[in-house]
Amino acid sequence: MNKFLTACAFVFATLLCTQLVHAQAEQQLKTDLQKKLGSNAKVRSVSPAPVNGLYEVLVGNDVFYTDSTGKYLIQGEIIELATGKNLTEQRQADLNRIKWTDLSPANAIKTVRGNGSRQLAIFSDPNCGYCKRLEKSLQQLDNVTIYTYLIPILSPDSAQKSKQIWCSTDPYKAYIDWMINGVAPSGKSDCSTPLDKNMAFAKSYGITGTPTLFFTDGSRFPGAVQITDIEKKFSSLK
Repeated sequence: MNKFLTACAFVFATLLCTQLVHAQAEQQLKTDLQKKLGSNAKVRSVSPAPVNGLYEVLVGNDVFYTDSTGKYLIQGEIIELATGKNLTEQRQADLNRIKWTDLSPANAIKTVRGNGSRQLAIFSDPNCGYCKRLEKSLQQLDNVTIYTYLIPILSPDSAQKSKQIWCSTDPYKAYIDWMINGVAPSGKSDCSTPLDKNMAFAKSYGITGTPTLFFTDGSRFPGAVQITDIEKKFSSLK
């Protein structure tokens, strides 16, 4: 029995020591890469990649790879041939997820169609052409609740338009009138708005472009997503 316990202790100590060595190597790689990349790129972490001998390097929310010496920075995708899975794409999608509960509905323009059972959050700038295209497509959706978070990031008067939309008596109507019908908002802009909070949220979650869509599982879809892809995603959440 004592021999068994001794053997177990030895194995445990060996594993612990191996993990410590790996952790130290990964930390050294991170330090070396940060020095080479400079202050303009923030290396978040270095960890083993799905391929032996490679390490995953997270720079912001972007996925790169490096060798064990940190001599090379590799940009590309790892695809598992047996299954056809794009492992890099899956990893990127996981990194871009948010917690749906982190969103604050009070900071969004809310509209409900049908029974409102399907939920969608959109970060939009009123001067975004792709957002306008998306809004036209979204008119085809039924049984949906849409939360539109205004983030004025594109042009000098984006903030003014956002404030006028939010401060109107019917923000959703003012938003749609502008985005689809081209009727510019013209009301007051001095009410209390959530724009600063929305901008802070966007910054913390790396939302740098509009439109950006989020579903209840936290997955992120950037750009003017096709309505067929939105319906497909909704179906996958059932």
